[in-house]
Amino acid sequence: MRTPLLYALHSGNLYGTERMALATAKGLGDEFDPVIFAPPGPALAEAARMGFIAREFSNAREFARVLRPFLAENKRVAFIATGVVHSLVFQALNLLYRRRASHLHVVHGGADERLSYGRKRRLNRMKVRFVAVSGYVRERLIAHGVPAGRITVIENFLVAESDAPRRGEFTQPGVRRAAVVSRIDPIKRVDLLLDAMDLSQELAAIEVCVMGTGWDLEKLRSRAAATNANVTFAGFTDRVGERLSESDLLIHLCGVEPFGLAVIEAMRAGVPVLAPDAGGAGSLIEDGVSGFHFRDGDARDLAAKLEMLMSAPADALNAVVAGGDRALAARFSPAERLKDYRRLIEESENER
Repeated sequence: MRTPLLYALHSGNLYGTERMALATAKGLGDEFDPVIFAPPGPALAEAARMGFIAREFSNAREFARVLRPFLAENKRVAFIATGVVHSLVFQALNLLYRRRASHLHVVHGGADERLSYGRKRRLNRMKVRFVAVSGYVRERLIAHGVPAGRITVIENFLVAESDAPRRGEFTQPGVRRAAVVSRIDPIKRVDLLLDAMDLSQELAAIEVCVMGTGWDLEKLRSRAAATNANVTFAGFTDRVGERLSESDLLIHLCGVEPFGLAVIEAMRAGVPVLAPDAGGAGSLIEDGVSGFHFRDGDARDLAAKLEMLMSAPADALNAVVAGGDRALAARFSPAERLKDYRRLIEESENER
């Protein structure tokens, strides 16, 4: 019988954290039998569709109840969690069952510093290895008291999709159609784009489609309708990949983003990225090589970079796309990053 990979999610949604958990479980499925635990939501349905065992829970007591049989029936388990309480429950149960176990705690980060990073130090005295999805997340964990030696950075990756839509090569200079893929919440700084548009009449020539929902959607949609008619707020769409491939540029605006999956999704779509020079998203690109940077939070610099990209030579844009392809093949390679997970699982199990 193969070792079960018990992956506990703190959310039942199907955003970046949950998508990466399922992709990791699938990638490790040649060695482990994945079991996905999650609160109610689409993540469980997707896990079942992928052929995984899926178990639902709504609180810590229910999680302990659905987890217990897997510890009772297996002498060896690999456990991965994204929520502190689930790591604590696993640790407590395994004091009873004393199984050979590896225990990873994956940190994707988020807007709330205390919940995203501060609470993680509660696991410091336990046999837990932390996985940070970016160097930025690692820095925030250290700042909140997690020992640096317990943290391994394993960046997110994209599973190859042969039918993923991709933009053709640039044959004309400049960008004319841009996309933003983001929650429309204050911390995501989508308002900065409208600030930049207000500073430059030239930018009225760029059509921008903003995909996503959130607290600020109606406010920013109304503002754009009044002053920035070239910026459209499309709300939720299940055609993100297609719309990206129809764009000339992805604009990412959040300077405290822990990772920014949309950045590497744009790379896969053959679309250059303009991102802040800060945060996890900014660290995913090398300025002028695999993307472009603007000064974080600086609407004037954002406007200047957009003006520059409006006249950028086609060869320069194609060179940046090629740089993104190289990053996908190496830094964000699923094969390489899954090797990192396998290595860390083995090291964690062997720790005493």
